Amino acid sequence: MRVSAKADYAIRATVELAAAGEGPTKGERIAQAQSIPPNFLENIFTDLRNAGLVASRRGAEGGYWLARPAEEISLADVIRAVDGPLANVRGVRSEQVEYEGSAAPLRDVWVAVRASLRRVLENVTLADLAAGELPAAVRELAADPDAWAPH
Repeated sequence: MRVSAKADYAIRATVELAAAGEGPTKGERIAQAQSIPPNFLENIFTDLRNAGLVASRRGAEGGYWLARPAEEISLADVIRAVDGPLANVRGVRSEQVEYEGSAAPLRDVWVAVRASLRRVLENVTLADLAAGELPAAVRELAADPDAWAPH
């Protein structure tokens, strides 16, 4: 899986909001805390607002906050908000890809890849990251030495 800069920044920014708790947090503070280019962050927040994940208010008392509790926002939600589907093949959803002949089973591989991504990304929430407590299944996967080996 290739994680775009936009998805990486969006997750980091929303985790900052989760850690900040209630009330607005200035975009400049989030950009500085996570070393995110401020203009890029503004575009990301637009996508997150459109997806209903973040709310905002302008002005001296303004800023950004999570539109739903951090426990209810998964990493998959954030990625989909800024990048679209978690896994696709040439811009087509995995289940819609069609192959001929001996490559026909490849569609099932792409569907399985998407299911594997969902198993992790839909089960880790912003609250998990903000608290530094990942679900046991994710900790177990990350503890496997083979997971750290570049292949």
